[in-house]
Amino acid sequence: MTASISFPFLANNAFFYYRDVEAAAEFYCQIIGATVVADYGFAKIVQLAHSSFLTLVDATKGMHSADEPKTVTLALVSEEVEGWYDYLIRQGVTMHRALEVTPGQAHDGFVAVDPEGYFLEFERFNAHPENAQLLPRLAALSPTYPTHGATLRPAQLGITATVLWLYYRDIEAIHRFYTTALGLERVVDQGFARIYQTSPSGFLGPVIAGQGLHPYTEQKAATISLLTGDIDAWFERLRGQPHFRLRTEEIITRDHYRAFVGYDPEDYFMEFNTFLIHPDNQKLLGALQPQN
Repeated sequence: MTASISFPFLANNAFFYYRDVEAAAEFYCQIIGATVVADYGFAKIVQLAHSSFLTLVDATKGMHSADEPKTVTLALVSEEVEGWYDYLIRQGVTMHRALEVTPGQAHDGFVAVDPEGYFLEFERFNAHPENAQLLPRLAALSPTYPTHGATLRPAQLGITATVLWLYYRDIEAIHRFYTTALGLERVVDQGFARIYQTSPSGFLGPVIAGQGLHPYTEQKAATISLLTGDIDAWFERLRGQPHFRLRTEEIITRDHYRAFVGYDPEDYFMEFNTFLIHPDNQKLLGALQPQN
């Protein structure tokens, strides 16, 4: 990471909701090669890249049903998309979109499907004018490679960052919300899709619904989660924003965390979290330390 860039949040997280959370955890740990950094039973947090996490939630105990539309795509940014594709095909992972590599294209990749239907896009951003702001940021990151023996993932397949693609009717309104309320910087503009950096390896990508992988839906089986070291300041800042509605009228404090939840302008759930010192959080808090 470069010292000249500051980030509004410590890390990105997303909540996905499953009928069989144990099977989902087996897929993400054994096949994808993620590391479990917190296990609360009904929810398991896995680390994908340095400041990029995914929380797998038992849908019977979370804020969303497994029957709601999965209007979200999680992109895993990697230089080794060809290797990832060959590996996942060998593992029998379902593909929604086959690998596409085109000379001169801004990005290459493919779309896989996790055990309960969430889209995972494996994506490489190439040297292209569209990516002029993004590529130096990615180059400053150290990719994560599998370090534990339980995974089938080959040692040479890395993950540098994540982009959580989200699907909106009014992308200009979301741009104003991201830049004004959240203080995010747009680093890619693809026209129908944009990318904003939230943490060192974490990005949010609003897409015009119907022009990407998903149409617009009122319900969405996903929660955007942003990790912060100053949740009180974010609560005070967002409670006064006209396009952010609070779901919880105060910060919730539990043994493991402090958090509040609201709705973005098109009703994606947004959760802001601070994880507390607790034996169950020891590995997660270690993972949140800055890279050397």
